[in-house]
Amino acid sequence: MPTFTCNPELIEDFLADRLSEAQQIVFEQHLNTCDHCCAELQQRTADVTLWNDARSYLSSTDLAVRLLSDSTASLSETRSVSADADRLLNLDFLNPTDDPRMLGRFAGYEISGVIGCGGMGVVLKGFDASLNRYAAIKVLAPHYATSGAARQRFAREAQAAAAVVHDNVIAIHGVSEFNHLPYLIMPYVKGQSLQKRIDQHGPLSVAEILRIAMQTARGLAAAHDQGLVHRDIKPANILLPENVERVLITDFGLARAADDASLTRSGVIAGTPQYMSPEQAKGEGIDHRSDLFSLGSVMYTMATGHPPFRAETPYGILRRITDNAHRPVHELRSDLPPWLCSVIDRLLSKNASDRFRSADEVASLLEDCLAHVQHPSKVPLPSSLKPARQAMRHLRWPFAVAGILLTCAAIALFIVPGNQNEPDSSSSVAKEPKTVESAEQASDTTDRQDQLSPADDELQWNVDTDLDDLESTLQRLREETL
Repeated sequence: MPTFTCNPELIEDFLADRLSEAQQIVFEQHLNTCDHCCAELQQRTADVTLWNDARSYLSSTDLAVRLLSDSTASLSETRSVSADADRLLNLDFLNPTDDPRMLGRFAGYEISGVIGCGGMGVVLKGFDASLNRYAAIKVLAPHYATSGAARQRFAREAQAAAAVVHDNVIAIHGVSEFNHLPYLIMPYVKGQSLQKRIDQHGPLSVAEILRIAMQTARGLAAAHDQGLVHRDIKPANILLPENVERVLITDFGLARAADDASLTRSGVIAGTPQYMSPEQAKGEGIDHRSDLFSLGSVMYTMATGHPPFRAETPYGILRRITDNAHRPVHELRSDLPPWLCSVIDRLLSKNASDRFRSADEVASLLEDCLAHVQHPSKVPLPSSLKPARQAMRHLRWPFAVAGILLTCAAIALFIVPGNQNEPDSSSSVAKEPKTVESAEQASDTTDRQDQLSPADDELQWNVDTDLDDLESTLQRLREETL
């Protein structure tokens, strides 16, 4: 296998897709150990600000849990989670508290634990004594507080999420600033993320896949109606509240208005690599169909237990998304119905125009599919997902009848009575009018058949007419044989 040394031309070949597959693997391994080539590659694909912004998301230590906690967990378990988060992020910004059960105070809330940490901040579990309820408080990390771009992105998340009012999108109760740190208040959700569900239980059932995907599509449709593209749909950002069959989309930190000029800026790489759309991985302009690709990746993960595109490095993942087809779902899980695999395949189309037109269309289709799975004898599968042979099944019986009649005609041909060795001239003369009549009937039959369309959904078989035609045909065959 070839080896690489630091060579600017190799970087140029890599960006221009002129390296072989083996060379790409070696080059990606070289990037893991060579800071100089990494810096050169980053400089050629995007400016420093954009790469720093992307790195904050791609290097997140724990993105699997957001806005989640089990309120039935013991205090020691809560403090264990808090201790892990404390190592990731210094909690010195909390004010002291006189409650020994709490970690501190923040903006009038008693902080009982840390729910999760992300690339740009931490989510705290806070108790509001005035309302006697818990809330989730997302605080911008102190080391980002001095960054104008980070503060703008944080504010954009709050504005984007607050603009979407829907049962399947996490609500924003308030946005403010405390101790020079921006924060936003969201409802505390008791449950787990979809990522945690998959990690604990593996692939989901067909009904669960359809229900979660349908509700996620509903939430996306509401965001798209507001002109927003989420851009980071993944299992970690899909919440499953406890004891209710409801899905909540969270973390609009990467959402931007669809008409934002920055969406078309070359080199923008933001989001989670495994669930990016091809156009997002290339840093091209995106629209709502990019979220549909991510939804397809989430459905693939629910069905198989892992994302459709995997590699050892982020670069490798992005290249697989843009250049390689995903492994068919049915090869990994044969018990899934073919129509569900076809829906996932369509969502994962490399070309955005080959995907569904909207998230609302996807939600409606999945809703019909879920109804069919739950009540297969009462609710038919949507016609758009039926195989072509099933769609033509109701047209088979006329052709079956025709086949039987033709078989009868063939049998009758060999059992015609009469003396074939001594033909009667008088009978031959008498048969001539019949031959003319038979030709006229055959012509009429041909005309009627030309008027019939195989695409007609209500084909009717006129038995009397066809029997007359058959009799004429049999008569003609007998005459020709004699």
